[in-house]
Amino acid sequence: MILLIQLRWIAVAGQVATIAVVELGLGIALPLLPMAIVAAALVLLNLASLLWLRRGVAVSNRALLIALMFDVVALTAQLHLSGGVSNPFTSLYLLQLTLGAILLEAWSTWAIVITACAGLLGLTARYRPLALPADGPDLFTLYILGMLIGFVLNAVLVVVFMTRINRNLRERDARLAALKQHAAEEDHIVRMGLLASGAAHELGTPLASVSVILNDWRRMPALSSDAELAQEIQEMQAAVQRCKEILTGILISAGEARGDAPAVTTVNAFLDGLVAQWRAARSAGTLHYANGVDEDLAIVSDTALKQVVFNVLDNAYEASPGWVHLAAAREDNTLTIRVSDAGPGFTPEMLAHFGKPYHSTKGRRGGGLGLFLVVNVVRKLGGTATVSNRPEGGAAVELVLPLDALAIGDHPHER
Repeated sequence: MILLIQLRWIAVAGQVATIAVVELGLGIALPLLPMAIVAAALVLLNLASLLWLRRGVAVSNRALLIALMFDVVALTAQLHLSGGVSNPFTSLYLLQLTLGAILLEAWSTWAIVITACAGLLGLTARYRPLALPADGPDLFTLYILGMLIGFVLNAVLVVVFMTRINRNLRERDARLAALKQHAAEEDHIVRMGLLASGAAHELGTPLASVSVILNDWRRMPALSSDAELAQEIQEMQAAVQRCKEILTGILISAGEARGDAPAVTTVNAFLDGLVAQWRAARSAGTLHYANGVDEDLAIVSDTALKQVVFNVLDNAYEASPGWVHLAAAREDNTLTIRVSDAGPGFTPEMLAHFGKPYHSTKGRRGGGLGLFLVVNVVRKLGGTATVSNRPEGGAAVELVLPLDALAIGDHPHER
């Protein structure tokens, strides 16, 4: 519809210029008042169309048909007032037919064809003849000149507007392809979630058994008296507890752990607790933590988000066991979490296929799902995830999250 409005502005300007040249330059008398009324009607149609579009309504095939039909009728009226079929600008009907063939449904296109043919046929029977001056150019010369101008106008406008329409179609196809890709990824996530939920149920029993055995070992004098063995048993218990929390998170995400209500916390408490928990389960000295969130905010402790950050930290720790850095910052209503490491960095293939499943540098079968889940969970929260290689070496993963998705209450900017 916007393209049609722009074309109509060009048509009005072209009509005014042509009338001025014919009336003043060639000395051919034209019915200026009726022709001005037709041009003014096109201007009013454009203004009404712009006001209608500002209301945000969807443009239907019927609306496009009415707009194009009005253009055909207006062109017919102007031709009727300026020589009928002897006016070489009758070739402009082809532009209307081309636009109708591309923009409208089949039946609507044929309605435009019938209207244009009827208008052209009517112009052969009834029209206002041109009153040529006796000392001016003859009708044939004017007709040839008008045909050349009409051909140039048709060619230029068809190329310009068809190029823009094709660009719009390509953008639409690109959006559809992106939506299909997102749908396929979501289907993949659903299947993974079903498998994870089933695995969580199956693993719950053996983990409980291991936890009971470890508690018994801690009470056995032969083992508790050995400081090294006691330390290893404690680390094993921490690992089992971490596995239990992971399984609980899976079941909560699947909607099966109905007794666990979402925890209310703050941004700083969420980040500090997350770092403390990761250090306790992995390595206390490896992770360097910089919290730059100076304005705290009440949020819901999202289990999926915590698992996402753990996943990124685990990948960084595996690539760089000696140094991992987590930096957090808040800007307006956006939380940024950046995890850096001093490892080998991402390969060009990984950077090109970031977020796609089964693209991994670890060489394991079925690898590459971690970052795939990271991207999709962050996207579900309305944020973005990006990866890059650090200039000084290593890799960085940055998560940008809108706090509206996590904040409690209607005023996310308030403390």
